[in-house]
Amino acid sequence: MRIGILHHPKIPASQSLGADIADWLRAQGHGVWVGSSWDTAAIERELGDLALLITLGGDGTLLRAGRVAARLSVPLLGINLGRLGFLTEVQPADWREQLPRVLAGDYWLEHRLMLKAEAWRGAELLDGTLEALNDVVVSRSSLARVIRITASLNGSTLTTYIADGVIVATPTGSTAYALAAGGPILPPELENILLLPIAPHLSLARPVVLDRDVVVSLEVQTDHGAILTVDGQFLIDLQDGDRVLVTSGPDAARFVRLQPQSYFYKTLMDRLRWSV
Repeated sequence: MRIGILHHPKIPASQSLGADIADWLRAQGHGVWVGSSWDTAAIERELGDLALLITLGGDGTLLRAGRVAARLSVPLLGINLGRLGFLTEVQPADWREQLPRVLAGDYWLEHRLMLKAEAWRGAELLDGTLEALNDVVVSRSSLARVIRITASLNGSTLTTYIADGVIVATPTGSTAYALAAGGPILPPELENILLLPIAPHLSLARPVVLDRDVVVSLEVQTDHGAILTVDGQFLIDLQDGDRVLVTSGPDAARFVRLQPQSYFYKTLMDRLRWSV
């Protein structure tokens, strides 16, 4: 079995931990590739030969890797060196105990819905098709002024939001920006799309839960600029009249899970410190 290990270039502890794990795996007879979680080109080159990808970092590291690994159905195991760690599965002190379980096949795979986003200026596609594991966000730019965003579902107008922006989120993203904006918490096994405004003013304020097959169109109306962000890691400047199309993606991120399948709710309470 050939296993990839991704360290975070700005977390020194991830590189030393990655070296320890790589040495241990080689001693077990496995092939190992070690790379940076920021080097997407290298990850894409190596993925075809990997049976497992281990990420050393936080949720952002797992989001980066998840978008790439989903294309080739490579499962991911996240070891948490970040802050919250909603998506990661193993704590750094536990890897020697947990990794043998993974290698023995004592785990289950969790499949998570992903989104595709395209920004259009008339007939021009602005920056290719982008993939999201968390969310696609259309929002105002630097000025603290609302923008108008007309949302259509499958070609039929839903409403025009007057707000700081609009979030289109997966169930994974329901515990990220969407949660801060007042959205519902969706369990990860659902295949629904969440649509909700950011700080709406005199317009629809309720989140809407959509079927995975819905095509969401967001048309921007503004005289001072707007931006599109995807998983908080890609940014495209938008102008008045630009449209953002969001659909569910053909691929799913696959996370290795060692906890019981009811883990999500306990993790939610622990990470948000809502449990008594």
